Amino acid sequence: MSHWLEQLEHFANLDLGRAARAGIPEVVLAERKTPEQTVAIAGRLLDELGRVLLSRVPPETLAALEAAFGTAVIWQRYAGGYMLALHRPGADVPPNGGQVGILTAGTSDIPAAEEAAALCREMGCGVHCAYDVGVAGLHRLFEPLRAMLAAPVDALIVAAGMDGALPSVVAGLVDVPVIGLPTSVGYGLGGGGVGALTSMLQTCAPGLAVVNIDNGIGAGAMAGLIARRAGESRKPKAES
Repeated sequence: MSHWLEQLEHFANLDLGRAARAGIPEVVLAERKTPEQTVAIAGRLLDELGRVLLSRVPPETLAALEAAFGTAVIWQRYAGGYMLALHRPGADVPPNGGQVGILTAGTSDIPAAEEAAALCREMGCGVHCAYDVGVAGLHRLFEPLRAMLAAPVDALIVAAGMDGALPSVVAGLVDVPVIGLPTSVGYGLGGGGVGALTSMLQTCAPGLAVVNIDNGIGAGAMAGLIARRAGESRKPKAES
């Protein structure tokens, strides 16, 4: 397995075999890296794997990536470039048949939800999104949720800040796994996502698991693994 590890200029130890080993592709956290470090890491992953996923990309790093790769790669931008998926032509991810639904309570929760959406797509899952459907106007939830269940989705990610109530509501209505994604939206006592996190952890609705505050990657990884297994189980078995 050591041939899948690569030391890059003494600042990164790349795990080139993560997707093959664990089913979850390597994600480059661009936050707190220099633009030069991120470009070097992205370039090596593109050369070896044909694809790279970058999260929390600062504006100066986005500019450096655009200068380095330009039209040589295909760009997918999430939340205005907060999350990036770059791939060489022909380096497509085969669909696995899994389906993930993603809901947000508010518009401010979208960046974390988009992290999750990007990772699920990079894992070969179909993704269905509906944003700003929180409990302050609960009637907005029912039609998007009905459509997701009809798809049908194999797992649901529900992102919420403030009181973090939406994941518990959804978990009480559906028969698929729900992953609560608390976001750092809120103020006063319990602000910064703490209130949302504790509300989700204290849920009385069974079937709800919770990741850490703003951990869209963790939510996407868990939902993607669940959905992939479900999708693969629906594929016709090859005759012996």
